[in-house]
Amino acid sequence: MNNPYEHAVTQLKLVAEKLRPQYEDKNRFDAAITLLSKPTQLLTENLTIIMDDGTTQSFEAYRSQHSNARGPYKGGIRFHQDVSEEEVKALSMWMSWKTAVADIPYGGSKGGIIVDPKKLSTSELQRLSRAYVRFLGTNVGPWIDVPAPDVNTTPEIMAWMSDEYEKMQEENETEHLQNPLAAFTGKPLDLGGSEGRAEATGLGGVYVLEELAKRNGWNRKKDITIAIQGFGNVGYWFAHHADKLGYRVVAVSDSKSGIYVETGLDPAKTLECKKATGKISECACDNKHCDISLGKEISNEELLTLDVDVLVPAALENVITAENAKLIKAKTIIEMANGPTTPEADAILEKRGIMVVPDILANSGGVSTSYFEWVQNLSGTHWSKTEVLDKLQPLMVSAFEKTWNMHEKTGDALRLSAYQVAVKRVIDSLLLRGKI
Repeated sequence: MNNPYEHAVTQLKLVAEKLRPQYEDKNRFDAAITLLSKPTQLLTENLTIIMDDGTTQSFEAYRSQHSNARGPYKGGIRFHQDVSEEEVKALSMWMSWKTAVADIPYGGSKGGIIVDPKKLSTSELQRLSRAYVRFLGTNVGPWIDVPAPDVNTTPEIMAWMSDEYEKMQEENETEHLQNPLAAFTGKPLDLGGSEGRAEATGLGGVYVLEELAKRNGWNRKKDITIAIQGFGNVGYWFAHHADKLGYRVVAVSDSKSGIYVETGLDPAKTLECKKATGKISECACDNKHCDISLGKEISNEELLTLDVDVLVPAALENVITAENAKLIKAKTIIEMANGPTTPEADAILEKRGIMVVPDILANSGGVSTSYFEWVQNLSGTHWSKTEVLDKLQPLMVSAFEKTWNMHEKTGDALRLSAYQVAVKRVIDSLLLRGKI
């Protein structure tokens, strides 16, 4: 199924079949599912900006606002040439489920611009970012829709957008009604950003790993081997915290290549080496030193099929496919990337008895910390990194427990179990509001 929105709707229908018997008023339940099958609002516009050479260029922009039943819409903004209406509609629906399974008071949204940001100068990128905020107009704000970084967008871009939003509030003479900084999350620290955000997604995934360890009886952590595809922000911090707790991270990779060290690698030394050499495949580093003889170079594809206990896709979408799902030897997969497993692969993994912790649960530490940033901005406070990360743990543990309990009760896979927890929360909020 290549259309992501069709895939999202098919998932929702499957969950609806599971949940329907629990509701006495079937008509209201069916109305809720119909409502949740499409975004509440889809905004589209051609944004025209002046380029550095004086010419003008137009870029197609989107914002899909799926549901605000549980709180303001929440979701990232991506700058990519493959952004499409169908993609943002699907991603906004998945954000509704992610915020619901994490039990934070948000709905779901997602936006994007069809652009290759590498082809724009910094000033052109800034003009485009500000134009996007103008396009959103009154459809963005701390109590309406709270965007965040996504593919190819950065804290700097959030700073420009936040500044443009503040200008709009001043023009409308409404800046005194709320803290404009709370309209965007993922901002730089000096502009209302949150401590701990850089490592929150990876650490949240390790909290999930710890919960799995308790339930699987993994008492000797050094015997539990982990392979991580992707050594960016999420992959590195997952590796760092897993290693710190005593798990054995044996393989990591970036977009070009990977390294396998059977005895376990040191994430910090590996990152340091990668920065120095530019090649992760040359970074066979244990806790003492880096020496290529300690390990061997592997490809991204080889990493996915290593004989390890836990596989962590932490990079791209759709990397686990119907072709390689048959070759995966890991007993557990923790999805730290968004959508790393295709629907066809998911069915194969389930049939093979491989447990998959879904992305909407495993990587929800990022949106949870966005929520903390929003709370700090609204309350005019600033929490320490320790405070932020201490608040993250109970949220992740609770989300995992609710999903695990559903899994044990129904016998369904963790993905379907997480979706049932999430969709039920959104439906119940719609019913309580009397919207259906």
